[in-house]
Amino acid sequence: MKEPTTLRIVSMHTSPAHLPGSGDAGGMNVVERCQAFELATLGFQVEMVTRRTSPDDPELSELAPGVRLRQVDAGPPTPLPKSRIDDHLDEFTAGLDALNEVELYHCHHWMSGVAALPVARRRGVPLVQSYHSVAALPGSPLSAGEPPESVRRVPGEALIAQAADAVVAISAAEAHTVIERCGADPDKVWIIPPGVDQEQFRPLAAGEARWTPPGVEVGSNGYLAFAARLQPLKGPDLAIAALAQVPPELRPQLVMAGDASADFADYTASLRSLVDELGLTDQVTFLGPQPRAELARLLRGARLVLVPSHSETFGLVALEAAASGVSVIASASGGLREAVAHGETGQLMDSRAPEDWGRAITRLLSDPSLLAMQGTVARVHARRFDWAWTGQRLAGLYRTLLGQE
Repeated sequence: MKEPTTLRIVSMHTSPAHLPGSGDAGGMNVVERCQAFELATLGFQVEMVTRRTSPDDPELSELAPGVRLRQVDAGPPTPLPKSRIDDHLDEFTAGLDALNEVELYHCHHWMSGVAALPVARRRGVPLVQSYHSVAALPGSPLSAGEPPESVRRVPGEALIAQAADAVVAISAAEAHTVIERCGADPDKVWIIPPGVDQEQFRPLAAGEARWTPPGVEVGSNGYLAFAARLQPLKGPDLAIAALAQVPPELRPQLVMAGDASADFADYTASLRSLVDELGLTDQVTFLGPQPRAELARLLRGARLVLVPSHSETFGLVALEAAASGVSVIASASGGLREAVAHGETGQLMDSRAPEDWGRAITRLLSDPSLLAMQGTVARVHARRFDWAWTGQRLAGLYRTLLGQE
């Protein structure tokens, strides 16, 4: 019998502490982890490689049967702002080069691909690239409020798009971006959507009490949920401003799950100031990052989930909300057009005006039957997205590149 295929999932800027059970509301670490676990069930030997962020972390640990986590020294062993991690690309390349042979590399985010490319080429093994996000064009509205991009990012994204043996896009919107903006060969781009854990993210059971924020009194209007990193790109300011547009007699609590990264150390303070300015001090709760189990409880207990991002390659939180039987109001941007079925599982918004978002929230809260129907259809919609299917698609791609199919 043939030995299992060995592969490395490389993610230079993923925090190792988040990989086994991410406390981050964002999607990238979830995607990496779930893909690795599914591939292991299909017989692959998977090694996830990331940059060491603590001197106390072990070099090698087992996350699950067939899945190991390896940490490579590249720069100081501390968390760094994402905008500074690529100062240590050469060190990460050297760390990868020192490891034993594998049959294939799958890299997440542009830095990992640029670092792994010379190693993969020297060893003559395929390299697969996933982006998760692509740099905003200079002067684009998407760049408003964002820290300056590394000068290496745009050329790095183009380099790896054109040099990789395959590019995995999480949505048609992302596929369009990497082809149009980065120059990827369309024949080498595969669209493989994410999955969702249908058991963890599920509707409220009969008689199950809704989750409530610790120490917060939630009235009869319940709460809206926002779950993402607190940074301008994710639009938490719009979620807060939209809440202020909901009539007081209908206005729910707004629960915000997520934390600011090192690139946005002062952003949370500005959001709290906005809350105070709008007179919402007692109606907005900042929870911080949540473990996956708590995030699932938060979503299924919400009356609505808000995803006001300027851009999303897919919008995993919107899909997890759908699996939880909860309607979503989301920006009509990027992959959110694929995660949300407009008018059926929620509402897509072309406008970023708080009053328009406030009206959309008010309309749904004022029509419980419509809200319930959208939640029911959302659950059905989410069944299309399955991690086992995602793993099988990835396995088929890998075997094609390795000449096994």
